[in-house]
Amino acid sequence: MEIYLDNAATTRVCPEAAEAALNAMVGDYGNPSSTHAKGRAALKLVMNARRQLARALGCESWEIVYTSCGSESDNWALWSGAEYVSRKGGHIISSTAEHDAVRRALDGLERRGYEVTRLAPGADGAVTADQVRAALRPDTILVSLMLVNNETGAVTDIGAISKAVKKNNPDALVHTDAVQGFLKVPFRAKTLGADLISISGHKIHAPKGIGALYIRSGIRLRPLIVGGAQEDGRRAGTENVPHICAFGEAARAGYERAEEYQSHMRSLRGLAVSRLEGEIPGLVTIGGGAPHILSVSLPGYKSEVLMNFLEARGIYVSRSSACKRGARSHVLEAMGLPPGVIDGTLRIGLSRFTTEEEISCFCDALRDAASSLAHE
Repeated sequence: MEIYLDNAATTRVCPEAAEAALNAMVGDYGNPSSTHAKGRAALKLVMNARRQLARALGCESWEIVYTSCGSESDNWALWSGAEYVSRKGGHIISSTAEHDAVRRALDGLERRGYEVTRLAPGADGAVTADQVRAALRPDTILVSLMLVNNETGAVTDIGAISKAVKKNNPDALVHTDAVQGFLKVPFRAKTLGADLISISGHKIHAPKGIGALYIRSGIRLRPLIVGGAQEDGRRAGTENVPHICAFGEAARAGYERAEEYQSHMRSLRGLAVSRLEGEIPGLVTIGGGAPHILSVSLPGYKSEVLMNFLEARGIYVSRSSACKRGARSHVLEAMGLPPGVIDGTLRIGLSRFTTEEEISCFCDALRDAASSLAHE
């Protein structure tokens, strides 16, 4: 029996998305920039998927630009966003718990002369509006904070932060990496208040290699990729029609039953927390807030050893972000957690396909790991 609990890293492609991608690959496979019938059919698919995604995100279809992934969306939002408002100042606010796609983009902006204030998350893993308010300056031009932390599931109140930023400086841009938040926590682009929102397909049961950046109407970012006039001249390159169609279908399916799926994941997370805290002495639950991410630690154990034990039983979890490739989590360090807690941390990622039986098997296995490894 295979139990996949690493859905914060990536999700399996849902049937709706797979069918849409296959149709675009073998049926309407034309180039959407071509003016003949085959091209027009492909363009129709792209436009339909854009409407599906816009409905799920809560924005206008023309405010969405397709990218290759969430990292590209983050890079573009930060590099071109800072340039867009650079005439107003050079101060940027972010946090020490962001995804590396944001952290390294900020490093690049610092090399260009921008000043970056990185706020530390609280014990719950989130950054507060009060922290942002205290860090705002007259020359603040950009604020970039993650909606849902990819390692702990901590939820930052981007709506309150957007209001604080706009009240202080209406010209400043607010960007949020919502890759882990999209369809996992309720929000609408129009009411969230962010000017730029990054999302990714493979976190919501679409394939890897497709993402999008919401750009509020009226903002015109300099393209990160130049060449042709695709995406209204905002991102060059022939559109990845199969993946775009899959993204649209995954967004449609996830949005239409979002409340049900979120409730399902929240229930499973609660079951896991109740069992693990009740059955494994010393276990620590870290952060939390989003329904699909559970971060726990067994201080005194090594997460790699625990993962190997679980994998031997066909259970797949992770120790932190898949992008870290074994490095110690900067997110948990930023939260001020002791090394022993950090080194014994596991991240469990749930999805709408996760079952109660799978959670029970995982809890049994982790309890057995704690018991047997303690005697080695």
